[in-house]
Amino acid sequence: MKSLSYLNKYFLKYKWRFLLGILFTIASNYFGAQMPLIVKDAVNSLTNYSEMAGLESVILLSLKVGGLYILLSLGKGFFLFLMRQTIIVMSRFIEYDLKNEIYQQYQKLDFNFFKMNNTGDLMNRISEDVSQVRMYLGPGNMYTINLIVLFVMVISQMVMIDPILTLFVLIPLPLMSIIIYKVSSKINTLSSAVQKEQSLMSTLAQETFSGIRVVKAYSREHEIHDKFNASAESYRSKNMKLVVVNALFMPTIVFLIGLSTLISIYLGGLLFYSGDISKGDIPAFILYINMLTWPFASVGWVTSIIQRAAASQERINQFLLIKPEITNPSSTPFVLKGKVEFRNVSYRYPNSGTQAITNLNFTVEPGETLGIIGRTGSGKSTILNLLMRNIDPDEGQILIDGKDLKEINLEDFRRQTGIVPQEVFLFSDTIGNNIRFGTERDDVTGSELEEVSEFAHVLHNIKQFPDGMNTMLGERGVNLSGGQKQRVSIARALIKRPKLLLLDDCLSAVDTETEEAILSNLSKVMKGNTGLIVSHRISSLRNAEKIILLENGHKTEEGSHQELLELNGTYAAIYHKQLAEDTE
Repeated sequence: MKSLSYLNKYFLKYKWRFLLGILFTIASNYFGAQMPLIVKDAVNSLTNYSEMAGLESVILLSLKVGGLYILLSLGKGFFLFLMRQTIIVMSRFIEYDLKNEIYQQYQKLDFNFFKMNNTGDLMNRISEDVSQVRMYLGPGNMYTINLIVLFVMVISQMVMIDPILTLFVLIPLPLMSIIIYKVSSKINTLSSAVQKEQSLMSTLAQETFSGIRVVKAYSREHEIHDKFNASAESYRSKNMKLVVVNALFMPTIVFLIGLSTLISIYLGGLLFYSGDISKGDIPAFILYINMLTWPFASVGWVTSIIQRAAASQERINQFLLIKPEITNPSSTPFVLKGKVEFRNVSYRYPNSGTQAITNLNFTVEPGETLGIIGRTGSGKSTILNLLMRNIDPDEGQILIDGKDLKEINLEDFRRQTGIVPQEVFLFSDTIGNNIRFGTERDDVTGSELEEVSEFAHVLHNIKQFPDGMNTMLGERGVNLSGGQKQRVSIARALIKRPKLLLLDDCLSAVDTETEEAILSNLSKVMKGNTGLIVSHRISSLRNAEKIILLENGHKTEEGSHQELLELNGTYAAIYHKQLAEDTE
């Protein structure tokens, strides 16, 4: 239950709705508690009628009793409706708020968090786990409050009829409480195991759907099916254990309630013959016991709900309470001019222990373009992640216009920076909206979309589609080629007119002719602005004012294209090798 205390702030937020729900619960149960008394009076009245009483008198009494019973039923039903409209609706509002809070936390958490957590597990927490918590917030609380209110009202009425009979009838209830207490810990353990297995299933399904082309290409459908089937079998097995434990509640509770009914009939008969209670008190007692049947029968179900919710909320709290390592340190507006400087920067990836960058130094003046080249794993993409402050260096400083990147307004800096990542991601939306995603402006015109698409050398491809810019893309842009996706991503970066443009090997899927056209256009668009180009191909960055060569996180060569060729080192060797491959 400790994990569920996190939700107290939401109960405070909706306290008036919650309090109204409690009042409506009291009102509904008040009308319900009066209904057995009507039956009691009716039985006693009919008993007092002599056999010679007129049929008309009996009919009038029946109509009177029936009318009162219907009115009480309507009153009970009306306030029951209001009870559900307050407490259940409150739970829906809290569900909405909680999902938004989780989603906002997802967006706040840093780059390393998402590298260490599976997408399927994160999705399960915002969907299935929140649904389990909502069941506690709504039905769990509603039935608990209803049980408490009904118990107080019914027991008080039963005591007024006969305290001794009430005591004997309630004897089975403490036993019920002990059973519930013993089983609740078992439910909690099983619920945690079920939720964990469901997250594994979600992760497996998400990865399979995302990589379905790879699965089919390697004909691994049967293997993936067997793996998912094994996870589903494990989930079913764990869930069945939980179902068995839950199934024990209902028969036990119904048996104990039935035992109470038998006690009330037997002892009630004895007390009637001794003159301690009236004949009408016996059916009233039985009705009161039956009124307690479902609330007490729901105790096991509510206990299960609470235990499941506690397990789910604990999983949610695990990352809701995480403080992101990287936050915006300043709200002071920042205007980017374009100077970038790395001073003795080193970085080691925490999850793998790989030393990506070691004592790196370079400077890019405003309006210059820096090219970064190196073998796979040399640290090229890490430089861009550091520059975008997705990660922070272990040592050294990154300066933007002479200011430490850790001190400037991060949102303003990113807003003025355009990046085309190595792994292009396109949304399941139109091509136009995918390009518009690069800017916060709402007034982007069709001509602007065409202009940046022309710069990215993809407009002619877009026009070939029947719907043009309104062409809907599949998941991750599956209906575009690799080169088309890269060029749409470049157009997305250009639409914001960035003062700093970062290209992370984003021309690897285009031919040399297209590459040349794009680079020529970029040199015009980015004139006066700063650029960083990461690439394996020298043709992509040879026009940069400055080029650095990385090897195992170290800068080994630096200079212009011509200067590096004259060094006749590793850069020159790569150039001549690539030149020979292109001429073959």
